[in-house]
Amino acid sequence: MKQVNSVAANIHPQNEFVGGRLAIDFANTTRLFLTSGDALSSWGDLISFLVAVGNVSQPKAEALVELAGTAPDETAALFELTVDLRDAIRRSLRARVEGAELQPRWIAAVNSILACTEGYERLEPIAGAGDAEWRLRLAARSDGLEWLLASIARSAAELIAEGPGAPVRRCANPRCELYFYDDSRTGRRRWCSMATCGNRAKVAAHSRRKHAAR
Repeated sequence: MKQVNSVAANIHPQNEFVGGRLAIDFANTTRLFLTSGDALSSWGDLISFLVAVGNVSQPKAEALVELAGTAPDETAALFELTVDLRDAIRRSLRARVEGAELQPRWIAAVNSILACTEGYERLEPIAGAGDAEWRLRLAARSDGLEWLLASIARSAAELIAEGPGAPVRRCANPRCELYFYDDSRTGRRRWCSMATCGNRAKVAAHSRRKHAAR
């Protein structure tokens, strides 16, 4: 069986998500960090992502991975919805960055998941914190597998509802193409991560200055 936590390690060298919002991290799976690979190319990859962001527990993930063999039609249909949702979110992010209008079909892709997974919020304990800390989680009413995408669609909807002023940025490294939510104090964040793209830019700038000084 494929290790369901393997995808997250490929998305970013430090195994951390840089988007700042679930929907943005989901959209960023189109591109493995500084490569041309896709981090979401199979049912197992989807489950890996959901485990990595804390939406699915490891025991449940193992059962979900097995559904690809026992319920191939259902998982294939859900994965197709997953790809469509990701495409809609990524196009919406690009439109926000470029100051363009969002297309109705992108909104429809998000709404279709929200409609399938209509549910309610409930308090759940944070893993490892016992009864000391709690968080609100959406409990979906869907009888199908669409509930797996509920929190992603909700995150996307909240982001879109912020309007054109939402501080969505694209990494300044043209080879990166990762998006992020700029909630920095100055609002002038340029890089997906200072440890990677930011550091690369600093090294390149230093090299240029040394070359110019010769």
